[in-house]
Amino acid sequence: MSKVFSRRDLDFLLYEWLDAEALTARERFAEHSRETFDDFLDVSQQIAERDFAPHNRAGDLNEPTFDGERVTLIPEVSRALKVFAESGLIAAGFPAEHGGLQLPHVVQRACFLWFQAANTGTSAYAMLTSGNAHLLLTHGTDEQIRRYVHPMLEGRFTGTMCLSEPQAGSSLSDVATKAVRREDGTYVLNGGKMWISGGDHELSENIIHLVLARVAGAPAGVKGLSLFIVPKRNLDTGERNGVVLAGLNHKMGYRGTTNTVLAFEDAAGELVGEEGRGLQYMFHMMNEARIGVGSGAVALGYTGYLHALAYARERQQGRPVTAKDPLAPPVPIVEHPDVRRMLLASKTYVEGGLALVLYAAKLLDEPSPENDLLLDTLTPIVKAWPSQWCRLADDHAIQVHGGYGYTREYPVEQFYRDNRLNSIHEGTDGIQALDLLGRKVTQRGGAGLALLLDRIRATALKSDLGAPVLEACDRLAATTARLWADPSTALINATAYLDAAGHLVIAWMWLEQLLAAEGKEGDFYEGKRLAARYFVTHELPRIGPMLDLLDSGDTLLRDMDDAWLG
Repeated sequence: MSKVFSRRDLDFLLYEWLDAEALTARERFAEHSRETFDDFLDVSQQIAERDFAPHNRAGDLNEPTFDGERVTLIPEVSRALKVFAESGLIAAGFPAEHGGLQLPHVVQRACFLWFQAANTGTSAYAMLTSGNAHLLLTHGTDEQIRRYVHPMLEGRFTGTMCLSEPQAGSSLSDVATKAVRREDGTYVLNGGKMWISGGDHELSENIIHLVLARVAGAPAGVKGLSLFIVPKRNLDTGERNGVVLAGLNHKMGYRGTTNTVLAFEDAAGELVGEEGRGLQYMFHMMNEARIGVGSGAVALGYTGYLHALAYARERQQGRPVTAKDPLAPPVPIVEHPDVRRMLLASKTYVEGGLALVLYAAKLLDEPSPENDLLLDTLTPIVKAWPSQWCRLADDHAIQVHGGYGYTREYPVEQFYRDNRLNSIHEGTDGIQALDLLGRKVTQRGGAGLALLLDRIRATALKSDLGAPVLEACDRLAATTARLWADPSTALINATAYLDAAGHLVIAWMWLEQLLAAEGKEGDFYEGKRLAARYFVTHELPRIGPMLDLLDSGDTLLRDMDDAWLG
């Protein structure tokens, strides 16, 4: 059994639950079949295990360096990305007219999970490039698509997103980078950007930065932001554009991905779309990135769980509490109840999170006003819930390994460090909570929340474990209405709301898997039934105190004086 990821679980979710094969009836996917889907999954596993996983530790121990002129990474990163591009995987989900293979989003997401689990640092370059290309394909001109997107899909260029600034962070209304329009219609940009993943390296011929900036004379706030294409090198001359690497950030994890401070000094740029609509365009990439972050959190939690499970079955230590003979041989630690608790909890987190990520991806493959609304509502949960709970699976993996888990002798400590970033980047968990409660569940008169709860209730009514899930639906709906009866206090405890809604959604995902496993025999399906029962009976009750807090109208976090913190 692979310790990178679980092909068996992917097959179950794709084919026995989501019926991905039925997508081939759609015109866009008519050239595909179960066989082509399996071929992509096979080659993804092969490349991930052969070309990505072996240098995961090396990339962590030998993080990128900057000598004042260029960034240096270990050579395995470049070789792996070259193999990835040559396989066609970077263009797999894109339209055929742009050199893509029109693979369904849900299958492409399943394929990429292998790379995120095998080596999150190296895979990040491909993820960012894909998001950049998708944005330009949607909002760019034909000429911009030809000049920038096609080379990215060929693996020649890579891409980034440049939003945050040292003084602004996630507060994008405070972005200060300036853009001045020239007579030829291009722009000159000046300013600084911070925390830019993949912002500089020598892995590609060029790096295409998508930069939020404020055109001279534009209003303050997010409405004054525009989006620009700023290449590292001028495409016509090959000379360095005014994008200067000011330094590298040194991270706790995710060390294989360069994280940069960039200075834009009279950098030439092209406007994407219209002035003043930059944040609207950037949300296209941000939302894709948020789902990608949730996916990465699942992948890291899943590989941590698989490593812990293998270790628990091999490591012999201690005896059952009922054993009377001190000379009896020790037993595998998987037989100890507390180890089983951690493993089973981890299984529910990572397999539940995986189901959510793939469900969200399939909504993209079946666009409709209803599915679009549902995905919009779910996106903060897809990003934030795995970032917290699949990271807990990595925490459990360290604990299962005991003292060894806290050393670099085993990889689980790196999985935890890498996963810790997912609660921060592409919008912190707190920002996702504000987005969910402040926007997503209230938009269109609460239609998004109503739709989500209707979907959950429809599943719960089919399941023997559905009663507590139905009760939780009613409570969340009532709590939401109660919160917005007083808008001045509604968002104070938004994080508790996100946690409660997230656990309810994962309970739904487990009921869906339970129904898909109905009537099927074998250890795999028994594991699904056990995990569903555990999540509904042990995890779902966590939301009770969360909703109690929200219902109480507690304003402690608003009313406290920061001086009281010490």
